[in-house]
Amino acid sequence: MAERAARLSFLVALLVLGLKGVAYLLTGSVALLSDALESTVNVAAALLALFAIRFAQRPPDETHPFGHTKAEYFSAVLEGVLVALAALLIIKESIPRLLEPKPLEGLGPGLLVSLLASLLNGLLAWHLIRQGKLLRSPALTADGYHVLSDVLTSVEVLAGVGLAWGTGLWVLDPLLALLVAGNILLMGFRLVRQSVGGLMDEGLPPEEVGRIRETLAKALGGRALEVHDLRTRKAGNRAFLEFHLVVPGSMTVEEAHRLCDELERVLERTFPGLAVTIHVEPESERKRPG
Repeated sequence: MAERAARLSFLVALLVLGLKGVAYLLTGSVALLSDALESTVNVAAALLALFAIRFAQRPPDETHPFGHTKAEYFSAVLEGVLVALAALLIIKESIPRLLEPKPLEGLGPGLLVSLLASLLNGLLAWHLIRQGKLLRSPALTADGYHVLSDVLTSVEVLAGVGLAWGTGLWVLDPLLALLVAGNILLMGFRLVRQSVGGLMDEGLPPEEVGRIRETLAKALGGRALEVHDLRTRKAGNRAFLEFHLVVPGSMTVEEAHRLCDELERVLERTFPGLAVTIHVEPESERKRPG
C-alpha cells in the first residue's frame, strides 16, 4: 500500500512539474519559475521515498534484527536537503529580477496551467498524508506535507502574480519568489528536524505514551503491583515499547508469562506496528511504597 502511494506521488509530481514548466515558459515569471523549481524537488523526493519505502519493507535479517524501517528517515533527510537547494536556486534567479523588474506576457494561459497543476497537487497531498498516517510511514507523511506546502506556495504565487498583472507592479514577481524561497527553507528545516529525531530514537509523542499507559492499566486490572521504566522509540512505521512489570511474590512464572502474553496482544492490537518487550520483576523491585 505504501509503495503504491509512493509510485502515484512520483507520477503526479512528474505531471505537475511539466505543467508548471509550461506556465513559466508562457509567462517568463520568476515567481512561477520558483514554483516549478520546487516541483523538481517533489519529483526527486517522491523517487527517494519510493526507494526508501521499498527498502524499509525488507524483513529483519541477521545484521538487521529489528528490520530496515529507519531507511525512510534517510529519504526524509535527503528531501530536506533538496528543498534547501531549491530555495537557493530561487534566490539566485530572483535577485537580478528584483533589481530590474520587467513586465510579464502570456499570464492568462500561464496562470490557468499553473492552477491546474495546483489542483492535482492538492489531491495528491491529501492522499499522501492520509496514507502516511494510516500506514505510519514517515516517508509518505513527509512527502505529503511537502506537497501540501507546495500547494500553499503555489496559491500564494498565483494570487501575487495576478495582483502584479492587475496593478502593473512587476516588482511583486521577484518579491513573491523570495518569499517562496524563505518558506521552502523553513519546510526543509522541519523535515530534517523530524527525521533526525527518528534516527536518534526519539520517543513517541506524550499523548500516545499516555494512551499506552491507560491501555496497560485497564488490561492489568490490578493483577500487577507496578509498571515502571516505560520507554518508547520509533523507527519508520514501527514503534517499540519496553517496560518493567512488578508482580506479586505469590505469582508463578507461568502466570506471569501468561499475563505478559495477554498484555502484548492487547497493546499490539490497540497500537498497530508496536513491538512490546516486558521485563518481569519480583515484588522486591517495587519503586513506589505499598
